[in-house]
Amino acid sequence: MKASNRGFTLIELLIVVVIIGILSAIAIPKFASTKERAFLATMKSDLRNLVTAQEAYLSDNGVYYGGAIPNVAFPYRPSTGTTVTMVAIVGGGWSASAIYTGTSKTCAIFYGNAAVLAPATANGEPKCA
Repeated sequence: MKASNRGFTLIELLIVVVIIGILSAIAIPKFASTKERAFLATMKSDLRNLVTAQEAYLSDNGVYYGGAIPNVAFPYRPSTGTTVTMVAIVGGGWSASAIYTGTSKTCAIFYGNAAVLAPATANGEPKCA
């Protein structure tokens, strides 16, 4: 009798499973850092958009906006998952911070003559830490 065995042996299947495990161990950390960078980019973008909205509000009302975000009186909406908080409002400037639900990092910005808000170090430039 002629036995025709078609298929994979147990050793071949185990080798494939090990290779898949090694590849996933390499890929998953890279994917996690990519997500983190995307969250940080979202927060920085929201803070840059806040600068534009604040300048428009200043032009219309003569003062910077200092209330809660979002608000009907202030035409600025951060991205979904981002919480932007106005930290300080002074006569010629303001500072704000942003957090995202998917990360533990915080971004901040200060503008005009407002005090430096860590981790921001340059006027008008959002920074994250």
